[in-house]
Amino acid sequence: MKIALIGYGKMGKAIEEIAVKRGHEIVLKIDEDNLNDFTKENISKADVAIEFTGPHSAYENVKKALGFDIPLVCGSTGWLDNMEDAKNLCKERNGSFIYSSNFSVGVNIFFEVNKRLAELITAHDDYEPQVTEIHHTTKKDAPSGTAITIAEQILEINKRKKSWVNHITDSADELEILSERIDPAAGTHKVKYSSAIDDIEIIHTAHSRQGFALGAVLAAEFIKTRKGCFSMKDVLGL
Repeated sequence: MKIALIGYGKMGKAIEEIAVKRGHEIVLKIDEDNLNDFTKENISKADVAIEFTGPHSAYENVKKALGFDIPLVCGSTGWLDNMEDAKNLCKERNGSFIYSSNFSVGVNIFFEVNKRLAELITAHDDYEPQVTEIHHTTKKDAPSGTAITIAEQILEINKRKKSWVNHITDSADELEILSERIDPAAGTHKVKYSSAIDDIEIIHTAHSRQGFALGAVLAAEFIKTRKGCFSMKDVLGL
């Protein structure tokens, strides 16, 4: 498979390493220094594009790639206000699009555990939920996209909570997400339910970017021959 990388920072390089090990070829690398190379002619040399940039550029990159009719895997966070527009563009062009706030196989299993725990505990009002996320100091958005996914999963099930906030709160209808930035953390996410009697916690800790990179390449392999909008649940059969 031939892959175009839109974004060639630490994640882009990790994806390249995994992709090459799996027998794929990187035919285009787009970064801040060669944005003019992000053209239909160049990207059409690839079977799939993988986009990992930042909240400032992700949506424009997604629109451009989908407009060029290239199957697209996107892992950038911080732009979700425009997600429905991106999905609509994909449908209009009969395109192929996978977005995930986190491509790690382990994190996507964690998402399923998070939903199940929320279901089990929702009838017990004495347990108070809290989400914590820890990342490296160069991460540009807070809370992380993964933490937002975790919180929104809880909100869908726990009807006492109406919204999430990114700070400590005394409001009973708000779900706390606490963000910490510590080097060299690759990413830790914790869900904690506290009561006067005991605490219940689930934690996922990433040791490197390799898990995220592998998941992104698995997503690219999945979407190459498919049409529509997908998630990592589709890729992993969860």
